[in-house]
Amino acid sequence: MKTLASKGGGSYWFAPAWQQNQNTGRGNSLCTKSCSLCKKRGLVPWHFIRYGLEKTSFHRSQTLDYRNGCAFFRLPTVGIGGEQLHVNQLSEAELDELSSIRPTLTYGQAKRAPPSDFIPAYVAFDKKILKFDAYFQEDVPLSAEEHYRIRQVGIYYYLEDDSMSVMEPVVPNSGLPQGKLIRRQRVPKNEHGDHFHWKDLNRGMNITMYGRTYRIVDCDPFTQVFLQSQGIELNPPEKMVFDPYTELRRMPLRKYITPSDFDQLKQFLTYDKQVLRFYAIWDDTNSMFGEKRPYIIHYYLADDTVEVREIHEHNDGRDPFPVLIKRQRLPKTFVDKKTTFPSCVLEISDQEVLEWYTAKDFAVGKSTTLLGRPFFIYDCDEFTRNFYRDKFGITDFQPVDIRKKPLEEVPQVIPPYNGFGFLEDSLQNCFSLLPKPPRKDVIKMLENDHKVLRYQVALESPNPEDRKRRFILSYFLSNDMISIYEPPVRNSGIIGGKYLGKTRVPKPGSTTENATYYEPSDLTIGSTVEVFGHRFVITDADEYVLNYMESNAESFPAATLQSLRDHFRPRQVVKDTAISDSPIPETRKQELDELIVQVQEELKLHNYLNNRNIQEKFHQRDQDGSGILDKGEFLALCNSLNVPTSNVLVNKLIGLCSCGENKINYGDFLRAFPS
Repeated sequence: MKTLASKGGGSYWFAPAWQQNQNTGRGNSLCTKSCSLCKKRGLVPWHFIRYGLEKTSFHRSQTLDYRNGCAFFRLPTVGIGGEQLHVNQLSEAELDELSSIRPTLTYGQAKRAPPSDFIPAYVAFDKKILKFDAYFQEDVPLSAEEHYRIRQVGIYYYLEDDSMSVMEPVVPNSGLPQGKLIRRQRVPKNEHGDHFHWKDLNRGMNITMYGRTYRIVDCDPFTQVFLQSQGIELNPPEKMVFDPYTELRRMPLRKYITPSDFDQLKQFLTYDKQVLRFYAIWDDTNSMFGEKRPYIIHYYLADDTVEVREIHEHNDGRDPFPVLIKRQRLPKTFVDKKTTFPSCVLEISDQEVLEWYTAKDFAVGKSTTLLGRPFFIYDCDEFTRNFYRDKFGITDFQPVDIRKKPLEEVPQVIPPYNGFGFLEDSLQNCFSLLPKPPRKDVIKMLENDHKVLRYQVALESPNPEDRKRRFILSYFLSNDMISIYEPPVRNSGIIGGKYLGKTRVPKPGSTTENATYYEPSDLTIGSTVEVFGHRFVITDADEYVLNYMESNAESFPAATLQSLRDHFRPRQVVKDTAISDSPIPETRKQELDELIVQVQEELKLHNYLNNRNIQEKFHQRDQDGSGILDKGEFLALCNSLNVPTSNVLVNKLIGLCSCGENKINYGDFLRAFPS
């Protein structure tokens, strides 16, 4: 920016400071007039600048340059003729800012260089410890063997926090509380609050801490290097002082051993790990609750010691202590004791024993007393036999049989059966004080559940009235029990019902020692069954009996099966004939039902007929229970019961009930006479 100055009525234009002539260092002002005064003052006329009359160089400034081997472009600072350019120049504020800010990088402001790292003391001196070897002396007033005691310690100085600790190495069997004497802390130096520093420590000096004076004699190599690096002159090391009493105890005691004729070392080297083994038994049956207990006796040839070990059996009820007598020398003969010698002593010395047990005191088949207990040796192992054979010439090693003799079996006398309850149940009282019920065959009970074989039996009796009685015998396959039932008969004078409850019936000649019971194979047609003194004859059986025995033919004898087949063969023939002669079943059934209704309407006029009595008479006449009667027998029975057989409808009904030649199925006929 140009400024205007006036001097003596004239006006002059001065150039600013940045347009000063750099060659002369004088400021060239611009003047609008050409006068001598302007020339004296160094003012340049304005028209000189306006028309470029003062320029002597017209070349352009260089903008390309090399720096550090790299070409780069720079902005021009002067124009043609060396004229200063105002565009590419920086202001005073920008120049001040550039003087305080470093050059920027390509991608932004340059990072400041980090300051130098500050390392604290606890990091720089971490795990750096100065160690000094020292000792202190303490008085021992109450001992006749020592008057003072020297205790060696180690003084540790921790550089990281200027703390100290005093440690005393542990001496075995010293009887003193050793270890850490002063825990790690800053140790006070005086009463003014100062603390010990590593500069206060050196070799060959005394240091007092908490009233105890320590003599520093030496330090480790690290401590020596550290102190020397800090400019401290170390004193020469001293020798460590040892405790005189401890050194005295370390000296071996003088021993006076009288040489003996027997070389124990030779015995040990010769018989090391050689052991004689004997198998013995201790018989303690004379005492209360005593027994025979087996043991193993070990004799060690290396030092003539004896060991007795127990043999435990499975579930013997004893605590598992393996050793009865520990390994030791056992006395055999004692010297004559005085009356004042106590009967119980803790240890037995050689002066009190006249003779000890040796290998020749043990032999197979002999008894040996060890510490008051008699042990009978009944056998030994193979190594023991070879040793005695080579050493003593003994060849008799016959083992002794110690097995218990079996007790004589006392025959058990079973009392005779008294008739109360079942035989097996009553027999349990003879075997145990707390009888248990006899075992049952559960598999048999499950397989034969609800399977019953039924037979018709007649009572064999000299009384004629009893011979006419009929019974139903039921055999239960699940438990082999028999029950007898008598069907009630009107006006017979005998009350029917249960004749025998479910029970097992023994056969004739059966005893309590060898009891045998009736089985299905014993029940055949015509056979006799004796039930507690009563004899029954089997006259008939259910068809289920024949079917069951045929399905299980391998379990029954052929005679039993054949008797049932012979009994049921005529009945089967009649059924087959009736089936073959009968008309079509459906047609015959329909015709029979219509005829029965007509007969019942016709017979209503005959009120004197007792229908229940008619059915009972027909059932009694059919002894085999086949439901079929002979025609003559059937007509005779109808006449005795006043059945109007002359009636046309009744004759037609009898014709429909006929089955085969001269056979009548009275079951269909009785349907016309309902009870």
